[in-house]
Amino acid sequence: MDGGEITERLGGVNQSGVRNHNERLLMSMLQRSGGMAGSDMARRAGLSPQTVSVILRKLEKDGLLRRGDPVRGRVGKPSIPMQLNPDGIFAFGLKIGRRSADLVVLDFVGRVREQLKKTYEYPLPEEIFDFLRSGTQKLARRLSADQRERLCGIGIATPFELWKWHKLAGTPADSFRSWKDIDFRKSVAEFSPLPVYVGNDATAACRAEHLYGTDKGLQDYAYFFVGSFVGGGIVLNDTVFQGNQGNAGALGAMRSTGPLGESRQLIDVASIHLLETRLIEAGVRPSVLWDEPQDWTRLARYVDPWLGQTAQELSKAALSVCAVIDFQGVVIDGAFPEPVRLELVERVNRYLASQDTRGLIAPVVAAGSVGANARGIGAASGPISSQLLLDKNAGLSVF
Repeated sequence: MDGGEITERLGGVNQSGVRNHNERLLMSMLQRSGGMAGSDMARRAGLSPQTVSVILRKLEKDGLLRRGDPVRGRVGKPSIPMQLNPDGIFAFGLKIGRRSADLVVLDFVGRVREQLKKTYEYPLPEEIFDFLRSGTQKLARRLSADQRERLCGIGIATPFELWKWHKLAGTPADSFRSWKDIDFRKSVAEFSPLPVYVGNDATAACRAEHLYGTDKGLQDYAYFFVGSFVGGGIVLNDTVFQGNQGNAGALGAMRSTGPLGESRQLIDVASIHLLETRLIEAGVRPSVLWDEPQDWTRLARYVDPWLGQTAQELSKAALSVCAVIDFQGVVIDGAFPEPVRLELVERVNRYLASQDTRGLIAPVVAAGSVGANARGIGAASGPISSQLLLDKNAGLSVF
């Protein structure tokens, strides 16, 4: 099967139309809580059992839901929970990073079915779109015919105003200027009929954590993702909030202070590119930070001071963002090994304990659980959540 044949078959589940509010509500409940019986869903949703039964039968017929194993032990007939069908829908997700791009195929329950990676010195449009074109065709071949019919879109996670990125990436300005005139949707339409969803990379990571991360019991929280450049996201009312221009949670732009008292951004004082600089100055190959599987144990003498500075800056940023919105907590994740993430969170908590919190309620600080792949997973979840899940903040954002 050649690429042209595959392209023709990528019609997408979205052709069946936009799911109505109650359908989205029930699928969102299952996504957040796992399998549930129809009677329990009716009670929690405030809908009649008959209404829920009709909706569940329709979603099951459409292949989006499946029946779980009967639950016995109660009086009467055993209840049969309904679950999201992992094969009910799929989406591509592209993460554009400083050193590499990742392309994933995500299923309805948040599992990465397939993944490709491309490394480079720095990202340029022609190279990225060529990777996306060839990558989607290659990954589509690995899916069954029915699974290809259930591809619903392509999500792209990219840094905000990528054309200005050269100042941080240390590359010539002319090389990045071409990004300013790029229309992602138009460029992708040249080789794929799938709808395209473009968003900030850190917001995408936040969505991945919120949808698929370990439940922390938080309805409202700020999210920091420490990658080559630190960024963030905002969760309000149990939904990722993108803002009027899709740039809510641009936490990397928060103000900080440099060693000489000069004004700096958080991105300049709490990002992995600073650790890369430490390694280069010490004559250590910086790409070791991204080798798979990730293991920074041998780099402890360089990682430890970087952790100290990053934790101190994140603790100050956490209090600043909580002074604007009374967040229940702060979640921290990043493109580093799990032991580094846990150590960073522990140090942030220690710094918070010594900060001046007058007028504030200090937030709970917790570790994220999705990890380095969060941006790609979050990108792929964009088409899925936009078409099938409920957005409680939809009335607050026009992006």
